[in-house]
Amino acid sequence: MSDLGDFGDFDGDAGSEDGASTDAGDSSPSSSGTTEPASTGPTSGESADEFEPTPVEPSGEDVGIGTICVSQGLRIAEDGDETTLRAYVTRGNRSSVRIGSYLLAPYPDGETLFCRIVGLEYAQQYHADDATEIHARRAMRSDEIDEADYKFVANLEPVAVLYEDDGELKRRMTDRVPKPQTVIRQADDTEEIKTGLKMPDDGVFLGHLSVGGEKVRTAATPPTIDYRLKDDYDAGDPLVFRHSLIAGGTGSGKTHGAKNILRQYLADDRTYPMDDGREVSPAVVQFDPQDEYAQMHDDNPDLDSDFARRLEREGIAYGGHDDTTAFIPKVGSASYAAGHHRAEQVEFTIPFSMVHDNPWLVAGSGLNDNQYGALTSVLLPRFRKQYGSSGTYEEFTTFLDDPALREELDESGRVHEATFDAVRRRVLGFGHVFDQDARPITDLVHDFVRPGGLTVVPTYHINDSRATETIVLAVSSLIIDQKLSNDPDYDRVKETPLVLGMDEAHNFLTDADSVQAGKVISKFTEAAKQGRKERLGLFLITQDPQDIHDAVFKQINTTVVLNLGDEDAIKSVNIPSNLESKVPYMEKGQMVVYSPDNSEPVELIGLPKCLTRHGRD
Repeated sequence: MSDLGDFGDFDGDAGSEDGASTDAGDSSPSSSGTTEPASTGPTSGESADEFEPTPVEPSGEDVGIGTICVSQGLRIAEDGDETTLRAYVTRGNRSSVRIGSYLLAPYPDGETLFCRIVGLEYAQQYHADDATEIHARRAMRSDEIDEADYKFVANLEPVAVLYEDDGELKRRMTDRVPKPQTVIRQADDTEEIKTGLKMPDDGVFLGHLSVGGEKVRTAATPPTIDYRLKDDYDAGDPLVFRHSLIAGGTGSGKTHGAKNILRQYLADDRTYPMDDGREVSPAVVQFDPQDEYAQMHDDNPDLDSDFARRLEREGIAYGGHDDTTAFIPKVGSASYAAGHHRAEQVEFTIPFSMVHDNPWLVAGSGLNDNQYGALTSVLLPRFRKQYGSSGTYEEFTTFLDDPALREELDESGRVHEATFDAVRRRVLGFGHVFDQDARPITDLVHDFVRPGGLTVVPTYHINDSRATETIVLAVSSLIIDQKLSNDPDYDRVKETPLVLGMDEAHNFLTDADSVQAGKVISKFTEAAKQGRKERLGLFLITQDPQDIHDAVFKQINTTVVLNLGDEDAIKSVNIPSNLESKVPYMEKGQMVVYSPDNSEPVELIGLPKCLTRHGRD
């Protein structure tokens, strides 16, 4: 016999050969195999009292998914940690709610509380101990769980109060508590959700709103909710000129996403007003260490007509951008192969004359303050006086090889011989970078920065990291200097809205102790600070955001975070903790957007297809 008679094996044939019960007068087998008392109901001609069953379910149809409950308090406070807002979710709705879902709780006067689920839990319905052998074995032998024994409670975080003002839906901070037993419903109206999250209706498309990796659906057409960045001076400064950062690990889809965003800035109808009253299309200059962005010239062959119609309905620019040019830096004998795109190619070189304005370009190994001062205050001015402003790098090295110059400067006390030797050692090794057999970039600025044009500077073909760094910083500094100058040499740069994109930005804007690194950081920091006024936007892409200097990072207004596995990298992007915990688990194309001047922090899913060609065959 079993210790638990409840679970003992039952043999319906026990004690009888013909299968009948040995005590047929007392019980009879039921259809489920258990015994039931024999019928003692009235015989023919007899009557019995009949009991009318009481309905358990309330009459009518349910509205919403549950109600606000007060069993553990109902409190709205300025300090979020002191807020207590919970909702009971009915059985039929429990499988559909998710952490992060958006809910609405109406007030009696027509206003509505917009809130978000931040926690879900089952609680005991009755005082009972379900941690027992009987409960466990019954559950193990059952096909489903009886949820009637448990309460399902959602913890809510108030986001905003929605109200109407002259027929327009608006939002304000949460300043009132909902009534007990208020019916809550899932937010499924585009206007309510966008207003609750402070999302703009128009602007640069980034992706579709999602919760837990699933797109938020509404009853509208299209059912998805598009997320856009403000791009109109009527709503404040366009966020492109307040700088963006895309952070994501290898395989997270950051290049795919970056291309899709840049394609929106190159849309035919995108223009920005200039001080002289003109509306000008932005120029995009993209530094490309992996040689992927020149493909934006070509259409994506995988983008079919059905997908294209969806993009058109949502006002998303797509297709190859014809005005795309790859400016190829000429470095020594390195050759550039371009079989993966059809964009025009133009070779250029860095003239040594640029070093007079940016002497740190030839200080690649690191100079201390004393050595840097000798280079900028004595050696370069002396060289320029002797050879003119067009002196070449080869002439400069010849100039430094003169022992008479070294002795003269040492004896005069202007440059100690040890300092002279240190400077000379550190400026050698740039012969394959400066003054190569190509047109100087200073002669190509008018073509390099084109309204509505995409300029890509690939460096994948350059094997020398020191040369790559010099080229990227030389060209970007030229653009920034002209943008910020009150007396520019190239009016085209000054008079054109500009997006300056830099992939693997951590390699160029890193926190370092060298003098030249400090000069670079100060230049980009100044550019970031004046970007709004000068219509210059930094568009940085990196897999190591923790390596970007804080002075530059603090100027970033829009942060797009894809999958990151490194804990230090995740901490450095400064997104809210509830979204931070999701970053390591996000699939390709999933992202978190933190842009305080644009919306509440949100999850998005990017487009599944690249809007231009992407990837090599």
